[in-house]
Amino acid sequence: MLRKTHLLGLLAAGLMSANAMAGAGDLLLRVGAHSVNPKSNNHPVVNVDSAYSLTLNATYFITDNWAVDVLGAVPFKHDINLNSNGAKVASTKHLPPTVGLQYHFMPDAAVFRPYVAAGLNYTFFFNTDTQGALAASRLDLGSSFGLAGEIGADFIINDAWSINVDARYIKIGTKAKLDGASLGTVNIDPYAYGIMISRRFKLK
Repeated sequence: MLRKTHLLGLLAAGLMSANAMAGAGDLLLRVGAHSVNPKSNNHPVVNVDSAYSLTLNATYFITDNWAVDVLGAVPFKHDINLNSNGAKVASTKHLPPTVGLQYHFMPDAAVFRPYVAAGLNYTFFFNTDTQGALAASRLDLGSSFGLAGEIGADFIINDAWSINVDARYIKIGTKAKLDGASLGTVNIDPYAYGIMISRRFKLK
């Protein structure tokens, strides 16, 4: 009985050690891909298509449960189409750096570690080109600053590696001008879905 109890104690200690990787001072670096899916009815005249791109992420744990998260990406490229007939009339690229504060519910769980986050997003548009019915016109899209929310989870592979999945809502509204005349605000307000591979580093 003593030997069996001793083995159970060693097993429990081993499991606790395996899960002790989550803690204050840890840094998660991630790389993967996200899709950005604008809401329907972006604007009375045009709509913005979905786009996919490579994304990069850094998460620093302030405490075992709380972490600061920064999301960056290779530029996303979106087509802009007319609502009336679906014809493509422009394309644009954007970068959506986002900073959030995450709360991790079970930072020491063996396999599944869910979290939620809220933060701020800044999106700027560039390389906006026109074609088709707007080929002779100039389209300008202003930068956007808004709130962002996230739910996600890490699926643990070992002490260093994990797979991350997340879903984000980002408030993005750009003021559009065509040849200097205002077209109003294009409310993109996308949902973004991602999958990433994560590498954990202990800084303390």
